[in-house]
Amino acid sequence: RLPRHCRGGGWGTGRAAIKQSLYCAFGSKDGSIQEVNVSPCPTQPCQLHKGTSYSINVTFSSKIESQGSKAKVYGEMLHVDIPFPIPEPDGCKSGIQCPIQKGHSYSYLNKLPVKSEYPSIKLIVKWELVDDQDQMLFCWKIPVQITS
Repeated sequence: RLPRHCRGGGWGTGRAAIKQSLYCAFGSKDGSIQEVNVSPCPTQPCQLHKGTSYSINVTFSSKIESQGSKAKVYGEMLHVDIPFPIPEPDGCKSGIQCPIQKGHSYSYLNKLPVKSEYPSIKLIVKWELVDDQDQMLFCWKIPVQITS
């Protein structure tokens, strides 16, 4: 069962774009998502294989100006957020031309590495990007299954 504060949203067309995402309704005060692609992920839940890295591409528009941005990624289990480290949390080093300007669209690009020591479980991945005031530029969630 999915949390109440999330709602379904459309996914953009991409070579391996999944069909539906969950946007965090509580979140994107300072920006709005236009498209999310996780690759490869042809079906939901995404089958994430240990030892593999997955491409993340989020197109969003900013409602504010910000000198920088930072990604926060979590594995959500039983409504508890467990930090999920990514190699590059700095949004300005992930395709976003900083400083971020109000009314502009940006393409955020990153990788989601699935380490071999992760347990084989189902969970929700939550991906946030916050501005330099720690306010949400975007937030989205996706159900995944970590497999060997």
